[in-house]
Amino acid sequence: MDTTLLAAVAVAMLAHMTVFALVLGVFAHLEESRRRREILGRTLGLAPEDKRDEPRGALGWLAASLASAFVSFGRTVKPTKAEDISKTKAKLIHAGFRGQNAVEIFWGIKIGMALAGIGMAALLAMVVVPTLRWEYKVTMCAGVISLFFYTPGLYVDYLVNRRQRAIQNGLPDALDLLVVCVEAGMGLDGAIQRVGQELAVKEPVLSSELKLLTLELRAGKSRREALKNLSSRVGLEDVGSLVALLIQADMFGTSIAQTLRVYAEAMRTKRFQRAEEIAAKLPVKLLFPLVFFIFPTLLMIILGPAGIRLMGMFSSVNK
Repeated sequence: MDTTLLAAVAVAMLAHMTVFALVLGVFAHLEESRRRREILGRTLGLAPEDKRDEPRGALGWLAASLASAFVSFGRTVKPTKAEDISKTKAKLIHAGFRGQNAVEIFWGIKIGMALAGIGMAALLAMVVVPTLRWEYKVTMCAGVISLFFYTPGLYVDYLVNRRQRAIQNGLPDALDLLVVCVEAGMGLDGAIQRVGQELAVKEPVLSSELKLLTLELRAGKSRREALKNLSSRVGLEDVGSLVALLIQADMFGTSIAQTLRVYAEAMRTKRFQRAEEIAAKLPVKLLFPLVFFIFPTLLMIILGPAGIRLMGMFSSVNK
């Protein structure tokens, strides 16, 4: 009994530490977002009233005070291999997390979730299912810990896919606007800035990337370097091909408007083909709901009255 009580206390303490680590991660992310908005506002010359949505008072103070502690925790638990760090950093950049301490925050949350998985597995093994054999307990604990450990990575992958899909869907419209702006006499840099402003409501993800590209050009980076940074931030093959075409057009002096027009037409065709592919997959995806949910209901409605009548008939015969 004493051993069980001590184990329960240890699990409770571990759960509290895990929740504390997750709260630290949330506040660190909020503080990083606030700093990024502040830097972007100063760069674009926004008015002071545009900062009214930033965390103030106790929330802002708590986020600022806990951010450094959580970053230190993440720095101690992150991998030491440069290859693993670069892969994690690239994935976080593709997901939209470009903060200086994004890798530390991610690994801090990941290790915190692993600790939560250990606490949950211990609680299940000792309290919820104490009568199971030890082989099943080990398998269950390993599954719970793995689930908690890999959940942050799966969520980041989901964010990467959603962000890339949004950019891929909005790229043809952005190219059409770029063609209009360039053919109207604007330079490529000014056209990119204008398109980024026009797409702020319809395609916010692509608009943010184009605005960041404009900021890099204003900061003095060459167009080639800024376009390559755009391709590495997005991580899409279509954006990489567009960047290569623009760099070649700039290098060889060919018409940028004609290059953009041809690529925009190719992107529209590719988007239409993706829509046809999704439509072709619908019958297969509808097969399981039809078999397990709709067909049984139809059979009950169609054969139900006949079954009730047959039961009544057989009951009257037996009497």
